[in-house]
Amino acid sequence: MTATPLHTAPDHLVVTASTLEAGMAWVEQRLGVSMAPRIGGQHVRLGTHNALLSLGEGFYLEVIAIDPQAQTPDRPRWFGMDDLPADAAPRLAHWVARTSDITAAVAASPIAPGVIEPMQRGTLDWLITIAADGAPACAGVMPSLIQWLSAAHPASALPARGCRLQQLVLEHPAAQQLQVAWQSIGLADARIVLKQGKHASLRAVVSTPQGARILD
Repeated sequence: MTATPLHTAPDHLVVTASTLEAGMAWVEQRLGVSMAPRIGGQHVRLGTHNALLSLGEGFYLEVIAIDPQAQTPDRPRWFGMDDLPADAAPRLAHWVARTSDITAAVAASPIAPGVIEPMQRGTLDWLITIAADGAPACAGVMPSLIQWLSAAHPASALPARGCRLQQLVLEHPAAQQLQVAWQSIGLADARIVLKQGKHASLRAVVSTPQGARILD
């Protein structure tokens, strides 16, 4: 029997910050769009909290920071957050791609995106890959993989702010190996551009009511 081809699609961008307030202010300054009122919540298991901004149908931006009110988790936090200095500037640190079969996608990828972990926030339930040390694969250029178990995607509950992802430009010294990994999990999107570079970097071009703006 022929296996069903895997299909993986961009799901959301991840902006890390030393505090949620600093991250939201940075996004607002860069995009010229308010993130108020804050929509998001707490990730009790990993001691973080977030705020979300719609970037179009089925896609959003997440600002995430360590929750000062939460207990320290018994494992490394995701997205390399334990290594953030207290005065770290907000930045576009990572991105996440969704799949309907995360087990098969992880098995198919020659670059390990992490271990599949169950997560929950409010009414949302999902599976996501997190490295044992919490650091994103390939310095954030290889996406974490997510499989939503909840009926509705989080972006469907977000108010429209007139923002859309135009392009996500990724650079990495191992661009060729990353391209092979993406092909193996069925990840292809015209908005995602992968380039060979001396260093890992992420840059998102976002259309806004004020024109195209950059997150990097």
